[in-house]
Amino acid sequence: MPFFLFIVGMAIPLTFKRISSRDHAVKKMIVRTLKLLFWGIMLQGGFSHAPDKLSYGVDMKKIRWSGILQRIAFAYLVMALMEILKKKRHAKDLPPGWLSIFKLYASQWLMGACILVIYLAVIYGMYVPHWQFTVNDEESSDYGKAFTVECGVRGKLDPACNAVGYIDRKILGINHLHQQPAWKRSEACTETITYEAPFQTSAPAWCNAPFEPEGILSSISSVLSTIIGVHFGHVLVHLKDDTARLKHWTVMGLSLLISGLVLHFTHAMPLNKQLYTFSYVCVTSGAAALVFSAIYVLVDMRGWKSMFLPFQRMGMNAMLVYVMAAEGLFAGFINGWYYNDPRNTLIYWIQNHVFIGVWNSQRVGILLYVIFAEIPFWGTVAAIFHRLEIYWKL
Repeated sequence: MPFFLFIVGMAIPLTFKRISSRDHAVKKMIVRTLKLLFWGIMLQGGFSHAPDKLSYGVDMKKIRWSGILQRIAFAYLVMALMEILKKKRHAKDLPPGWLSIFKLYASQWLMGACILVIYLAVIYGMYVPHWQFTVNDEESSDYGKAFTVECGVRGKLDPACNAVGYIDRKILGINHLHQQPAWKRSEACTETITYEAPFQTSAPAWCNAPFEPEGILSSISSVLSTIIGVHFGHVLVHLKDDTARLKHWTVMGLSLLISGLVLHFTHAMPLNKQLYTFSYVCVTSGAAALVFSAIYVLVDMRGWKSMFLPFQRMGMNAMLVYVMAAEGLFAGFINGWYYNDPRNTLIYWIQNHVFIGVWNSQRVGILLYVIFAEIPFWGTVAAIFHRLEIYWKL
């Protein structure tokens, strides 16, 4: 997801430099944002229960409003709007000097600094009081139980008492948060790191609570990933020399990566995906920058295009792959055809007998299933769709 935010940002300058009409650009931005929001709420709001539950529909009292596509929609909206408003002003040659591209888009970096200051002020300065919740997961052994989480603190980044969760509970409502956050699989909660594992008898109260990993404050922080991506897109637009581009990207990527790791290992600010901390922004954006730079060297500078064709085809139909594969709609359809028992399906048979059973490990088996079954399958599907010139675009 951080790589997604980065590359969305990088695509923004490339997209809007081809659109001369500001009104047309704004219309395109609004339509694309609404599409992302629609699919995000449909897929992660709870309407579709694929691939494991053969049912659909969502209780509006418990619908999840946030999600990955909603976060991408928000970051895209903010940065696309800034790009459109500044487009004519920046439609000129880049002045000489390594820092000139930063000066040319100083307003975007100023906005990023404001976002960072606001995020840090809230996450470290907001008072988080004690709070209560009732377990509403009917499959939980604690269904209907009420719990109290003791907080009464400021500046905590732990699962129980952080400002990110507090804001989401107050604004979105606790029933509209993610019911199975990753924190439930932590060592403090479960005996093994799987969603199905039972809670330990000494598990703290917050293990039963919902938490929104794509919530309000963390989504504001995630815009920083897109700002960095937009900057890399500006480098691609303004700098024409491959070596100059690569030098700029790698220096910035390494600087971000090192800065994030220093913040983490000095305990100034730990890496935390759930809270989308600044160290997490730096490490993931730096990693994305270096990966992109490496691909640029192989594909654009050395011409090794054929080995990346499957990924290119999947990228050209990214929404198809995300909706059908990552969100499990296609697997849900296949699982709808079973023999005698809903668990006796083609996908479960392949997972259990070809991968999990051979390696005697669910974690390793599922990983290998994704690498050697799902990715090649959807690479082939994307190639066929490309041959037929069928693309699912936003």
